[in-house]
Amino acid sequence: MALLYRSLIRKADKLVPARFHPFWNHEAGPKTVFFWAPCFKWGLVIAGLGDLARPAEKLSFSQSSALAATGSIWSRYSLVIHPRNWNLFSVNIFVACTGIYQLTRIINYERSKGKEAEAEAGAVAVKE
Repeated sequence: MALLYRSLIRKADKLVPARFHPFWNHEAGPKTVFFWAPCFKWGLVIAGLGDLARPAEKLSFSQSSALAATGSIWSRYSLVIHPRNWNLFSVNIFVACTGIYQLTRIINYERSKGKEAEAEAGAVAVKE
């Protein structure tokens, strides 16, 4: 498998224009997993954005908090490792932001549900 990968890269090296060589040959460039793993992680961001249309009562608190926590932790880590991976940093910032936003929606929904219950209890007490 590694032999196939290396032969593909050697052929692709010839096709890459000279002005893209600094990006192509970078330690976190397209030749490495450091480039492709964050690219696939954008799927989490897309899924989080897709959940914006979902009602707040159907969102998972634990899933959203896990996304917010991992996005925050890995954002910091992506700037500490060598080579600095700005692609990984940016995707983790967006993962954290979507998780935090969904958590905010869940918390606001739970608060409004609690206020409605208090208002109903107050209305019942007034009628009695």
